[in-house]
Amino acid sequence: MTKIEYDHTHKCIVITPIEPPHDEDFELWSTLFLHSDDITLNEYSAGADRHQVRFSYQQQTFNLNYEHYSQSIWINGEGTEADHLLAALTFYLS
Repeated sequence: MTKIEYDHTHKCIVITPIEPPHDEDFELWSTLFLHSDDITLNEYSAGADRHQVRFSYQQQTFNLNYEHYSQSIWINGEGTEADHLLAALTFYLS
């Protein structure tokens, strides 16, 4: 089971899957993880050590990030209003 926790101090949602996705599978993993009627996927970008999916929830934009070397996955908001929705998004994704 994937663990989803809101980190108030760092204003992000920390995601800990049982098995982290492989680099080349992150786009598919993120599509499945964020699959919902209330979430719209906007853009996927891949870099040498970090992948990112931009998505919208309640008319605000967020980033789902995956850092390859540390195998860290987290969501952060783009702007103050998105940051205020992080706790609600955590509950929604759980």
